[in-house]
Amino acid sequence: MIKVGCCGYPVSQTKYYENFKLVELNSTFYKYPSQTTAEKWRKRAPEDFEFTVKAHQDISHKYRLRIEQSREPFERIKQVCRILRAKIILIQTPASFSLKNLDDAKKFFSGINREDLILIWETRGPSWESEEGLRILRDALSELGITHVTDPLRILPAHTTNLAYFRLHGLGERLYYYQYTNDELRKLYELVRQFERLEMGAYVLFNNLSMFEDAKRFLFFLENGRFPPLTGSFGLDSAKAIISKARYPTTKSALIDKVGWRLVELEGGKQVRLKDLLADISAKTYKSPDEVLREIKMGL
Repeated sequence: MIKVGCCGYPVSQTKYYENFKLVELNSTFYKYPSQTTAEKWRKRAPEDFEFTVKAHQDISHKYRLRIEQSREPFERIKQVCRILRAKIILIQTPASFSLKNLDDAKKFFSGINREDLILIWETRGPSWESEEGLRILRDALSELGITHVTDPLRILPAHTTNLAYFRLHGLGERLYYYQYTNDELRKLYELVRQFERLEMGAYVLFNNLSMFEDAKRFLFFLENGRFPPLTGSFGLDSAKAIISKARYPTTKSALIDKVGWRLVELEGGKQVRLKDLLADISAKTYKSPDEVLREIKMGL
C-alpha cells in the first residue's frame, strides 16, 4: 500500500479531495487551529480521507524537544489530531538540532504522552546523514519505536516501524523549486515499493512547488503503469504553456529564476528543464511570450 498526497493544500480543498485521499497539514506548524476550524476541516473532507499533522514549531524549534516545555503544545496538537481522526504526528527538527541533541530527542519520544498516536521524526542537517550518524540514529529509533522521515531520492530512512513516511522537497539547488521527471518518479517508486508491505504501508508526500502536478503524475503511474503528458502539448507549445504564465515585461534571468526549473516535454516523451532552452536566448528584456519563443526556436 502506497499512499500519495501533498504537504498542505496547493489547490482548493474541493479540487484536492477530487484527486487525493491524504494530506499532511502543514499550517499546524505555524499556528494552532481552533477547535471550530479543525472541525470544519474534518467535515469538509470525505469520510475516508486521511490527515497527518505536522507538529507546531514550538515543540521542535522553540523548545527543541525539551520535554517539560513541550508537553503543553503537544497536548494542543493532540487535540487537533483527535478532531481530525489523524493517527500520525510529524516532528521536524531544524538543521541546528544535531546529533549532540539526541538525548533530548530520546527523552521527548520516550516520555511524551503520545497515547495511541504515531510519532515520526524528520531530521535535518548533515550530522544525521553520515554513516556514523545514521547508525546512531538507527539504534535510537529502533529502541524508541519511531519512523525516520526522509526524502528517499536523497537518503533512505535509518529506521521504519509499521509504516514508512517520505517527504519530497525537490532535487534542485533551491529547496522546493523543482519538478520531478518521469525517470525520477519511476526511481521513487522503486525505492518506495520495498516499504509498501508494512502494516500501514508507505506514505509519499510531495512538498515542492509543483507538488500537486507531481503527486498526480506519481499516483497516475501507480494506478496505470505509465505517466500522463505534462501539459497535453509538446516542444515549443509545451514551453509556451509555462512561459505564458510569467509576468511581462521580463528578463532572461528572471524567467530562469522563476520558471526555469519547470519541465518541457518534447516529442517521444523526452523531458528537459526550461532553463536549458532559455540558456542561449539573448540577455535582454522581453515584452511578450512570443518574443521568448522566437529566440528559443532559433536556438533549437
